[in-house]
Amino acid sequence: MKNKLWLIILLLAVAIIGLFLWQQLHSDSKLPEGIVSSNGRLELERFDIASLYPGRVEDILVEEGEDVEQDQLLAKLSSTQSQSQLTAAQAGEQRAQQLVSQAKAGKAQGEQAVARAEAEIAARVEQQKVAKMELDNARQMRRENLISPSELNKRQAAYNGAVSAVQAARAARSEAVAALGRLDAQISEAQAGVAQARAQETAAASANDDMSIRSPKAGRVEYHIAKVGSVIAAGNKVVSLLDTSDVYMNIFLPNEQMSPLQVGDEARIILDGVDMVWPAEVSYIATEAQFTPKSVETQNEREKLMFKVRLKLPADTALQYKGLLKGGMTGNGYVRSSADVAWPENLQVRLSEASSTATNHASEQASEQSSKQSPKQTTDTNNPSSATTSTTASAANNSTGDNS
Repeated sequence: MKNKLWLIILLLAVAIIGLFLWQQLHSDSKLPEGIVSSNGRLELERFDIASLYPGRVEDILVEEGEDVEQDQLLAKLSSTQSQSQLTAAQAGEQRAQQLVSQAKAGKAQGEQAVARAEAEIAARVEQQKVAKMELDNARQMRRENLISPSELNKRQAAYNGAVSAVQAARAARSEAVAALGRLDAQISEAQAGVAQARAQETAAASANDDMSIRSPKAGRVEYHIAKVGSVIAAGNKVVSLLDTSDVYMNIFLPNEQMSPLQVGDEARIILDGVDMVWPAEVSYIATEAQFTPKSVETQNEREKLMFKVRLKLPADTALQYKGLLKGGMTGNGYVRSSADVAWPENLQVRLSEASSTATNHASEQASEQSSKQSPKQTTDTNNPSSATTSTTASAANNSTGDNS
């Protein structure tokens, strides 16, 4: 009799536990028709900052978990070689400028030589005219037998000399003009050398500036990839950043629930431990099905094939709550099969202004504190996991999706 009583009690306990588990497993059945959900993890888009040139890491100026602004200096590489190349390029430009100046000075002298040759030609032409007049007079006087033949020959020789002088002056002018043309060519060549030297200087200055690695956009430092003192090659990554404006959650839905969805559809996200309903939209729908990741819970144990759907938070909302949103946070994403389906009361957007104010205030205090202390003094060696949580969770989610 006693054994039967214990058996009844055991059966009742099993029935109660089974009912509880069934209710937990079918909790999504309380959602209105046309709304489906799936669990997922929050992710922040990552972008790695790499070096364009090889060098030794001299200093890393940001800490893991620190928020950075666009163009903020992240790290410095040894710039001795690049600075030397820049100095050499600047000296090359100066030499090219000197060659241009010398060529222009030579051109000025050449122009003066041409002017002198033209003046010489004018003077010799006048002398030729005078000699011609004297020769004509001498011939007339010789016909009248007023002068001797030798005097006529003397006047003829003077005229011939004047003609030769004009020809010599014209030859000198032609030579001066030719020299002036060569000087123009030298100026053009020297100016091309200046342009080439400036291009080399610009390239050297750009390479030297690129030894100071800056953030291409605002974000949050996830972790350091390179260490101070290490030598890296061109293209090696130095710092990994998270885009705090690009926050999303990947959920997985079976074919019948995914089919009516379109990119741009409205969605909702509820994170575990955060009493808020976040607005989102469908930003991506996979074109091919994949095996269900192990981290995804489904009503029918495990569906064979699922489609990945990405729910992305608005950028302004993500930035407003960037101190609260962290990669790896678990939660549920909700989508509608039709825009005509109304969101129930518990899925209406609900954001806490107090949390946003507190987050911004905490960020401002941290920024002020970091500005008063040196980077070495603000290093928190007891909390390295704060910057790596999102990476670990994101990598785990992606790896489980691929390995399943």
